[in-house]
Amino acid sequence: MRRNLAARIGVWSAHHRKTAILGWLLFVVLAAGIGGASGMVEMTNAENGAGDSARAEQILSDAGLSHRAGEMVMVSSAEPDGWRTAARELATALGKTGEVTGLQAPVAAGNGKDALVTFEMKGDAATASDRVQPVLDAVEEVQKGQPGVTVHQFGDASAGKWLGDLLSDDFKKAEFTAVPLALGILLVAFGAVVAALLPVGLALTACLAAFGLLSLASHQLHLFQTTYSVMFLMGFAVGVDYCLFYLRRERDERAAGRDAETALRIAAATSGRSVLVSGLTVMVAMAGMFLSGLLLFKGFAVATIIVVFIAMMGSVTVLPALLSWLGDRIDAGRVPLLNRRGKRGAKKQSGRFAGKLLRPVLARPKFFAALSVVVLLVLAAPALGMKTEELGLEKQFGSQSELAIAYRDISASFPGGPAPAQVVVEADDIEAPAVRKALGDFDKVTVHRAQNVAEIEIPMPHGKADLSELREHRLPAAFDGTGARAYVTGETAGSVDFTAQLKSGIVPVFLFIAAVTFLVMLFCFRSYVIAVTAILLNLLSVAAAYGVMVAVFQHGWGASLIGSEGVGAIESWMPLFVLVVLFGLSMDYHVFVVSRIREAHGRGLSTPAAIDEGIRRTAGAVTGAAVIMVAVFAVFGTLSMQDMQQMGVGLAVAVLLDATIVRMVLLPSVMALLGERNWRTPRGLSRLPALDHSEPEPEHGPAVGPVATGQRG
Repeated sequence: MRRNLAARIGVWSAHHRKTAILGWLLFVVLAAGIGGASGMVEMTNAENGAGDSARAEQILSDAGLSHRAGEMVMVSSAEPDGWRTAARELATALGKTGEVTGLQAPVAAGNGKDALVTFEMKGDAATASDRVQPVLDAVEEVQKGQPGVTVHQFGDASAGKWLGDLLSDDFKKAEFTAVPLALGILLVAFGAVVAALLPVGLALTACLAAFGLLSLASHQLHLFQTTYSVMFLMGFAVGVDYCLFYLRRERDERAAGRDAETALRIAAATSGRSVLVSGLTVMVAMAGMFLSGLLLFKGFAVATIIVVFIAMMGSVTVLPALLSWLGDRIDAGRVPLLNRRGKRGAKKQSGRFAGKLLRPVLARPKFFAALSVVVLLVLAAPALGMKTEELGLEKQFGSQSELAIAYRDISASFPGGPAPAQVVVEADDIEAPAVRKALGDFDKVTVHRAQNVAEIEIPMPHGKADLSELREHRLPAAFDGTGARAYVTGETAGSVDFTAQLKSGIVPVFLFIAAVTFLVMLFCFRSYVIAVTAILLNLLSVAAAYGVMVAVFQHGWGASLIGSEGVGAIESWMPLFVLVVLFGLSMDYHVFVVSRIREAHGRGLSTPAAIDEGIRRTAGAVTGAAVIMVAVFAVFGTLSMQDMQQMGVGLAVAVLLDATIVRMVLLPSVMALLGERNWRTPRGLSRLPALDHSEPEPEHGPAVGPVATGQRG
């Protein structure tokens, strides 16, 4: 019979298993080694920004006026002027480090009990966090020597050091928690050590190769520092899922009485095809992030496309080769009470629970469709009040972290101090009388005559309100008619500009991924009804995930249960990222489940009977895949940074809802209501080649070459 692409790849790999396995290992080693040697290149502030703030950063960069990392230390005492001795000791200690410049005299607050010492780190701001440790030690020594005062430090270098250490610790925590967790779940699912190790091993090697290739790519497309964490999150979850779908189908066919060769060929032709369709859909959906207009999302797109492609190719090439080589040894290391394979018809038992759930759903599809939609809409309701912002470091680490406490205390005594606005003024002649007169209206001005650029630092105690006043009134009033151009950057300005770009970019991204989803589903199933249904179900999952994220992280409802807290806003890049990722990942389940339903319908079953068989046959794989994805994402929900928590919880909730309410209740009830209309093919598409959803017929003679059956050799 005619084989599809996935079947041909699987058969070739099984027949040339030594070439496939050694080729995979060589690829992983080379990619990881070369990429690791090249190192990762991080994006600059100008590259990570948008709007006027990015323009300001670019002017400074083009002029060779890179920022110095600014630091501030507040010394507080119980009595007025009680801070003076500690401040003198601090100035001496900082000077001895040899790392600081521009050390200013202490500025006393109005209460007389607090004083602020400001300075800058020498050298490039990008590397200041690597050199700030002596400064941190000096501040700590002053604190120890003056028990009567309290010392708080906040700045670019100290916060960068904190962030770098935390990201490193968090990534190790995620890796060392997610991997054993997934392995334990697979052990329960398969009941055998080798079967459980196989998906985890392939997923980890895929991530390892992707890390190397991403490092190489970063020399052309600079990356944000959390991109590696995002890639591991996606790559490990998707890699395990793809292998699980493939392996589950092969074991189901063996349990149904197929010989090893036939079972592997059927798995390649069916689950392998679903993996290819799902993987390509995810990659194309991720490409939608290129339309956001932000380098951050372009980096996320490249990272996820690379790791999904490698995981997909590993699943359809090296996995069938390994299965062919292992044969019955895939069940080596059986765990008592967990391994239930061996009895024919075991796959029927795996769908027993799904069958019980489906009976009332298919009997009353209108009721269950309406009920599941209501549940999802209730969960989505908080999203109507979503507020987004680029969360500052003081919000990222929790209100009780040293960094957040320092930020709050300094802000209380010196409003606007930790996050001032920086105005960059560019002129043809910065020394022109009109420009000099305009600059004279401001206090903290630094003029760079050779570059015709000036920098102005302006405290912003009222945040966005001060920014609006500055941009809309104060700067135009000062520089209109002078020929100079003024741009505002800084933490608040950068957040406002970044969020504005995201809001304008989310529409084209959504239209792109919706169109991609529609076209892929249309081509895959030749049904516009299934294509539209897929988009609507995805939107409900995304909306529910948004609602849960807003409830937990914006309002703080139940946040303490996961060791987090409400911060009043969602990280600005999170809604777009979650939208794209969920549209891509949901295709895993949708293609896998609907393909099995279509397969049953193609054998002559009625639509309700095909739905029942398709859901039951895929219940075990979908449940296992969902549990693993939820577990991996939930690990990220327990990390230290607020944006990682939001991403982990948002994705975990969405996958959980997608695999339970959507796939087990809403999808079958909607398809039951639509009946034969599910398979309605547009006239124009009827002439295109159809994607074969039928189960391959047995072939005579060896199909995939020798398959091990327990003996070595």
